[in-house]
Amino acid sequence: MNNIIEITDFQAAELDVYARLTEVQLLNNEFPEKGLFIAESPKVIGRALDAGYEPVSCLIEKKHIEGEGKHILSRIVGVPVFAAEFDILTRLTGFKLTRGMLCAMKRKKLPTVSEICKNKSRIVILDKVMNPTNVGAIIRSAAALGMDAVLLTPGCSDPLYRRAARVSMGTVFQIEWTFLESDSLDEIKSLGFKTVAMALKDNTLAIGDPRLTAEKRLAIIMGTEGDGLSDKTIADCDYTAKIPMYHGVDSLNVAAASAVAFYQLGNKPSDI
Repeated sequence: MNNIIEITDFQAAELDVYARLTEVQLLNNEFPEKGLFIAESPKVIGRALDAGYEPVSCLIEKKHIEGEGKHILSRIVGVPVFAAEFDILTRLTGFKLTRGMLCAMKRKKLPTVSEICKNKSRIVILDKVMNPTNVGAIIRSAAALGMDAVLLTPGCSDPLYRRAARVSMGTVFQIEWTFLESDSLDEIKSLGFKTVAMALKDNTLAIGDPRLTAEKRLAIIMGTEGDGLSDKTIADCDYTAKIPMYHGVDSLNVAAASAVAFYQLGNKPSDI
């Protein structure tokens, strides 16, 4: 039986996590073991639960208690569930809830880079990709198109930020990921990976070059929005590759480019 609590006081401390704390405050850099994140929508919450994340509380639109949120509520019995009508939730959170449901959950300790890369053949490294929508979309493509893991430099948006997790459709809980301590590629190379920078430079390999697909362990490096990868990062990579462009188009959004790169260079299903 769920503990359904109707919202009557917007200033209740229990609602701070949904209405007043920023993503950075939830992350809690000072005490990461106490960090939280917000999962939005039944699909995303369900995938977080499948991955073993522990719920702290739930915020739900009343009509979803016996609707789309019913299955999730059956999985978090004993967790406080705050409920209200749509207009009240919109006033509380400041935006329309996707599928009318939010869940505050405890973060886990992130694995090390070496743990992530063990027995992996295809990984992606995101270098200062700051937009959470792009991070979520890239992780979704990575999960769908044959990448084994995602590594992020310190300048990247956190994959557990609400928008990133929502855009990923919960795949942030299905594919392994962690943060690098710096933007250096030395650790990746020491683990036996060849590196390919995705950059629109002259005298580069085409994305379909057989030398890339032949590599047993390959790390695909994707750069920040706008500026792309730095000249130093490109110079440090074993290869530089680009996606051919037509009709005078000079580039793709990093999320769109990642899907093309992962499809071409990622692990292929056994039935292809």
